[in-house]
Amino acid sequence: MLEQALEKLNITELNPMQEAVMTAAAQQDLVLLAPTGSGKTLGFLLPLLSRLQPDVPGIQALVLVPARELALQIEQVFRQMSTGFGVKCFYGGHATRSERSSLTTPPAVLVGTPGRIAFHLREGNIDGNTVHTLVLDEFDKSLEFGFEADMEYIIRQLPQVQRRLLTSATAMTKIPAFTRLQNQATVNFLQDVPSTPDLEVRAVPVSDGDKATALFRLLCKLGNTPTLVFCNQRDAVEELSQYLTQKRLAHGIFHGGLEQPDRERALLKFRNGTYHLLLSTDLAARGLDIPEIENVIHYELATAEIYLHRNGRTARMQAKGTAYVLLPPGDKPDYLPTSLPTETLPVRPALPPPSSWETLYLSAGKKDKISKGDVAGFLLQKGHLQKDELGLIYLQDYVTFAAVSRAKADALVQQLSNEKLKNKKVKIGRAK
Repeated sequence: MLEQALEKLNITELNPMQEAVMTAAAQQDLVLLAPTGSGKTLGFLLPLLSRLQPDVPGIQALVLVPARELALQIEQVFRQMSTGFGVKCFYGGHATRSERSSLTTPPAVLVGTPGRIAFHLREGNIDGNTVHTLVLDEFDKSLEFGFEADMEYIIRQLPQVQRRLLTSATAMTKIPAFTRLQNQATVNFLQDVPSTPDLEVRAVPVSDGDKATALFRLLCKLGNTPTLVFCNQRDAVEELSQYLTQKRLAHGIFHGGLEQPDRERALLKFRNGTYHLLLSTDLAARGLDIPEIENVIHYELATAEIYLHRNGRTARMQAKGTAYVLLPPGDKPDYLPTSLPTETLPVRPALPPPSSWETLYLSAGKKDKISKGDVAGFLLQKGHLQKDELGLIYLQDYVTFAAVSRAKADALVQQLSNEKLKNKKVKIGRAK
């Protein structure tokens, strides 16, 4: 089954960290210390999969994560493995009713945030007695987000757990006793795998009160290359977004103050290329699967640890990347190298051309028994798109998002407004 799962993910061999986890987790509880982008998700899903038993009722494995986006990401990876075992994803920000009803047939694997899982346990919707494997993913981040009480409560409700796996992107001096890890092995790749492989760091000097202008000039120079801009607070993200909107520079924003659908839509538009620029707080610095980011920009600097995690979003898996640090006079932290090359900014910046992709929404999803193939066929056949004019398709429960050629987007909306998808009339429009 493991070989079949890897084949479904188009993976020919495991990396050294994943190999080490498979060996250690087969025998005992495990603490995995590894940097962002090193493949931790697959590292714990494979040993979890090896412990699942077919035709056994109830939830067998529980994966706790600090963020909703990470929960959805893990669910997606497990589904792609096509194991035959059911998986569900529970998180806050939407109604509990649909989650409760889905538990009439409990999945073998449940992924969720601590607050929502604790709620279902308290309500008696989840039977913790069937869980034999527990994963605490991004455990250090869960502690930082204040989930200790929820996690402690959850673990007390799981009396039959036989194997525990804990992952962290930072080393911890002591593992809290409430995790109940016993004689655990530690697989530590924090020292063996550099956090910033093939990463070039460049300084962008800015004068007082001119940081936003310097950023705009830098972004114009970078053009349509995938870029993450980090701010320390959500207010700074919003303020910067207003400035760039006035400059007519396409971008998305991502922070904890947004509603969950808005956060998901921002990420999927960034992934599918509708825009190449995302402004974010450090919520996007850890755990999220945002591939092929070429540039990270520190609009505001924080601690040395946060600096490293932000840089870990680029130069991933042997790719190259560049981190830009905006530095006002006399504002250089000690953790930066003594000498940094300076980026020269254009005197007359020119806006990058619009992206070639636009995101459309369709009012049907997984709950309507719609597949990606159904959506692709609908857009290619009834919309008369060419294959190279259709990009990534993202299914949610009741809505689907598809990237299409920007030049064809308006015509598609008009052309398909009265068409049916699998005998269901669907609304179609540009995703806001």
